[in-house]
Amino acid sequence: MRAAWHTPRTIDWKNPTVLCLVFVLLLSYFTYFHNYWNPPALFWDENYHVASAQKYLHGIYFMEPHPPLAKLLIAAGERLLQPNEASDQFIGTDYGKTLPEGFSFAGYRLFPTLLAWLTAPLFFGVFFLLTRNSLFSLFFSFLYIFDNALIVHSRSAMLDSTLHFFVVATVLLFLLLLRSGNNTKKFRIYALLFGLSFGAIVTTKANGLAMALLIPALLWHLRSSLHRIPELLALLLIGFITVYAGIWYIHFARGSTVDSSLPDSGYYQASDAYKAILRNGTNGSVFNFSLMLREHLAFLPHYEKGVPALDLCKSNENGSPWFLWPAGARTINYRWWTPGNPPVYSYLYLVPNPAGWFFGLAGVVLAVSLLLASVFLPLQEKLQYRFELTTFLLIYLGYMAAVSRITRVMYLYHYFIPLMMSFILFGLAVMEIKRFLGLRLTATTKTAIVTICGLLIFGGYQFMRPLTYYEPLSDEAFQRRDLLKIWDMKCVRCTKDSVLTQKSC
Repeated sequence: MRAAWHTPRTIDWKNPTVLCLVFVLLLSYFTYFHNYWNPPALFWDENYHVASAQKYLHGIYFMEPHPPLAKLLIAAGERLLQPNEASDQFIGTDYGKTLPEGFSFAGYRLFPTLLAWLTAPLFFGVFFLLTRNSLFSLFFSFLYIFDNALIVHSRSAMLDSTLHFFVVATVLLFLLLLRSGNNTKKFRIYALLFGLSFGAIVTTKANGLAMALLIPALLWHLRSSLHRIPELLALLLIGFITVYAGIWYIHFARGSTVDSSLPDSGYYQASDAYKAILRNGTNGSVFNFSLMLREHLAFLPHYEKGVPALDLCKSNENGSPWFLWPAGARTINYRWWTPGNPPVYSYLYLVPNPAGWFFGLAGVVLAVSLLLASVFLPLQEKLQYRFELTTFLLIYLGYMAAVSRITRVMYLYHYFIPLMMSFILFGLAVMEIKRFLGLRLTATTKTAIVTICGLLIFGGYQFMRPLTYYEPLSDEAFQRRDLLKIWDMKCVRCTKDSVLTQKSC
């Protein structure tokens, strides 16, 4: 059992760890949160999620393939700030299109971008628990803070930044549980919070279920303390049910009005029993909870049947095969416009930070190599982080194996959860490697390596920055950022054959 981790009772502002954490908060504010309401235009799935949020604001019943939490937060931001005179433009549709003049995204994007910003200090906490080194934790956090793909996707009224916040929070609580030692109070608090956080994951997006692999890892860790397992499972279950049932109940209770202009005359494939509940206004009754939950969960496979498969014969296909995601393929042009006369255009482009994604992929390769070497080779020193390497590698591989079975079209941002696991694996691998090419890596050498990695990540971010923040680019400047052919990047006026499109189609 690891020694308990003790937190200070007061904040020491001169402590290097505190200073690094404050620096992380400052940097991530400017990359994720600053000026988040721009551009004042819908892009990608905001058309769907703003429409869903407006239904919550006006009590309109609807079904949607994703669970409710992130969409409720999108609605809560609009209710909190109220920057728009009206919030009912899209209650009669599932896909909003035309915005009124002066429409503000300050409310709808508030919580997604706020949680994206606050994910950075959580990442710092994860790396600090693993490394116990403030400087290393700072530079490893750069992998998240300066990732262009994560930034551009998170600065929006979409769901993934909420998912990422709770994914990293759950990882942090997992590590705190490992280090709670014999401190029963901390063990119980962390276990309950873990259940709450995991419940938030599952009520945000279905692909977050991959984080359930942390639970058997916890049980394995407690194999020498079997008496603690029932308490752990009970607290996890209490936390999970509290969030899961509570969020879904809010969703059901908010949707009391049926709008006949919505699909299936506003009923979304609801059964006769559910229609009767809506007509009688008893959707807020706990006695109807199980029936409503079953029907909303059944809507996901119903919806998925209508989603097309990946079609590499389509010239405008934005999806990509899962096995190309670690290399950043395929990038997606979310939005473009010209601020003046061509050839200058502004883009919102889902494109990786090349340095960060390279280090992430290196982390996966190094993790596999280290674990195989520990099994088949007589290592001079045992792996210090074997359990953590195994756990996060299994999440990475398990997620990729699961999505490989999905036939519907998938997109590069579906790689974000394993991407974040690869960041953790890279940090673990750097800490684990003691020798390289026959040379012993001292603490000073590792500090230099980590610093150089951090500078490269920052440099990659700056290079791709115009595509992340809608800054003007000439065609030539755009093409210089098209680093890999399989990224399949296209500027507005450029003619380019897609290497992912099958020539025989």
